[in-house]
Amino acid sequence: MASDKPLPFIYQFAAGAVAGVSEILVMYPLDVVKTRVQLQTGKGVGEDSYTGMVDCFRKIIRNEGFSRLYRGISAPILMEAPKRATKFAANDEWGKVYRNLFGVPKMTQSLSILTGATAGATEAFVVVPFELVKIRMQDKAQAHKYKSGIDCLQQVIRQEGVLAMYQGLESTIWRHVLWNSGYFGCIFQVKSLMPVATDRSQRVRNDLISGAIGGTVGTILNTPMDVVKSRIQNSPRVAGGVPKYGWAWPALGIVLREEGFGALYKGFLPKVLRLGPGGGILLVVFTGVMDFFRKWKGD
Repeated sequence: MASDKPLPFIYQFAAGAVAGVSEILVMYPLDVVKTRVQLQTGKGVGEDSYTGMVDCFRKIIRNEGFSRLYRGISAPILMEAPKRATKFAANDEWGKVYRNLFGVPKMTQSLSILTGATAGATEAFVVVPFELVKIRMQDKAQAHKYKSGIDCLQQVIRQEGVLAMYQGLESTIWRHVLWNSGYFGCIFQVKSLMPVATDRSQRVRNDLISGAIGGTVGTILNTPMDVVKSRIQNSPRVAGGVPKYGWAWPALGIVLREEGFGALYKGFLPKVLRLGPGGGILLVVFTGVMDFFRKWKGD
């Protein structure tokens, strides 16, 4: 992405890891608020209900303390390196596969979308266990059960079984396929419409703008799947019981039927505020780190 000249997988992995951790340290409180709003069913009453992003921020800080906005961050930090590294590395590697498969020398808009979608599916397998721990830790109703992310992991495995760590895999695949296809597809299209960068500052500008637009479009596409993923992963498995939210598309139908179309976009504002600018941060940091590696290698 920093250049047409590819670097070995390990460099792409490291650059993606640095980009991911940088983004999450800046944007994580928005993710906590997004999850709280998504898990809320109905309108609710009192201090445990939220009318929107600002109200959620205010109530969390007032009733639980500012540090609660970083509750469960250990799981995302541990996840972010392999997650973002896999995102960018898989996107580059799948891009090579598809270019060779279709005999295309350079990326096109349609190949960017296909590559992004495949990279998203690849990424989903890496992130599901971390996402499940994060959701359980962020939910106010369940947070008291767990002392830490490790404790949450141990309790889930002990009480629900090892396979419970991959609860919500299908909805996570859909979420990442939709986001990555929108993200990488938009980056390709927006960059093709912008003036060619002739220096570093212009390239940072192009990366920031295209990444932010890509992150916003990806968020519009995948928020409904993110809502049902949160519901699925926050439903503890009970032996002999049938969870209300199981597979992604039926769960989507339940939310739509019981709460209306608007419920499919619960948490959209904090999510888009995180992943819009966050998408720009990701691309800028990834490109910068890849440039550093190229200079270090003398390429």
